[in-house]
Amino acid sequence: MRAGVVARVSVAVVAVCGIWAASGSTALADGWLPHGSDATWSYQWSDSQYSPTPLTENFTVDKSSNATAFTLDWTGTDTNGPNGTSTDQGNVSFQQTDSGLFNTNWSSAPPPTAFPILCATAAQCGNSLAGAFYNVIWGARSPMLFEPLLQGTTWTTTGGAANDVTSSNTYMGTQQVTVPAFPNPVTAAVVQSQITQAGAIGDPYGSGERTTWWVYNVGPVKVVFKHAGGQVTTVELESTNQTAAAPPTDTDYFPMTVGFKGKYEWTNPKYLTKPEVESYTIDQAANDTAIVKVASVSGPLKVAGAYQFTLRTEGLTSVASAVKAASLAKFPPLGPKSAPASQRRHFFTPFDLMTFGFNPVIPAYPAVGNMWASDPNSRDFDVYGVTGSTRVVGIQKVTVPAGTFQALVVASTLKQPGFPFGSGTRTSWFAPGKGLVKLVFRHGDGSVSTVQLVK
Repeated sequence: MRAGVVARVSVAVVAVCGIWAASGSTALADGWLPHGSDATWSYQWSDSQYSPTPLTENFTVDKSSNATAFTLDWTGTDTNGPNGTSTDQGNVSFQQTDSGLFNTNWSSAPPPTAFPILCATAAQCGNSLAGAFYNVIWGARSPMLFEPLLQGTTWTTTGGAANDVTSSNTYMGTQQVTVPAFPNPVTAAVVQSQITQAGAIGDPYGSGERTTWWVYNVGPVKVVFKHAGGQVTTVELESTNQTAAAPPTDTDYFPMTVGFKGKYEWTNPKYLTKPEVESYTIDQAANDTAIVKVASVSGPLKVAGAYQFTLRTEGLTSVASAVKAASLAKFPPLGPKSAPASQRRHFFTPFDLMTFGFNPVIPAYPAVGNMWASDPNSRDFDVYGVTGSTRVVGIQKVTVPAGTFQALVVASTLKQPGFPFGSGTRTSWFAPGKGLVKLVFRHGDGSVSTVQLVK
């Protein structure tokens, strides 16, 4: 610290995620509901009161489908039709987005007359639970399945033809499940939904608790819907040409829950002769987007900042930040040269060090060997002017003042031409349920910034 040298800086940074050229990326993956042109599924479903004899529906992928928008067509035999046995046909459409699977449309013949009416009037009612996938999408259309699917994930959404059905959905973790298509147990992600329909003639049937078992690379393999009226609908996968795969990791390495807080200590022997201590709090959070508030506790910096992060299938993205700081420490300048000096980046908080360079900060489903690089055509490059790459190293035991953790290690190589302080290597440690617990940035000028979680 140089006594008497005071730099007062107000910085507003907006960074938009660039393209992730990652090896092993799960961005926009279709793993939870694959839809290759040759994919087939056969489901059997029954209802304890209205359709006790199991019905079979065979699903194929519609020819109009593409990588992100697709339709599943089904045919089956309905023995409960008004005129006896008839052919049951329908389709259900989806869109794969970076925040999960959305149901966009459906179509079929009306449900058998024995079934409850799931609308306020019987005329032109577009709702039905007489079908395998109808029991998957009921009350949960946008999204039907939220991603990334991590420990603690919850979401609320609506469904039904008039969005008059609401659901509160909770990811319960993984579980071994056996169905006719997989007589040997396979690992499934379990989602439990509390569903409420109000205003329909058949409200008790349209409300209840649904549990859905999702197998990666296959789709839903089992559904049990316990209706509020006492009936139970069961759906099971009879056969498929899809091969079950282990799901991606569901570990949450950057929790975004309102009220979550911590405290960091940041040292750099060359520029911070006294450690800088700063606290942070998750101030706002919704749909895996959060505002992180940062404030000084002690040290040569007086900082107040807010950082916005979003977690999607591409990974954890630094979306925007606004920081005000008064500093008694004299740091070297950062680039890029293309930006006016007043708009260049500064290191004032651990989050500045963590997000510097390019997005994502970490993948949504990190795996050893994941790699991504700076994109010269991205907004990130315009903001930072940094080239380099990042890779997931693996899991490592790390001890910091806040405790000992089995942490995900992410290593970056960064180069900001003409600015040694913005160049170098950065290693970050992320602990499950804690977020960043340690960071070491070895700058190109020979100095080393070390961040540790102290509380």
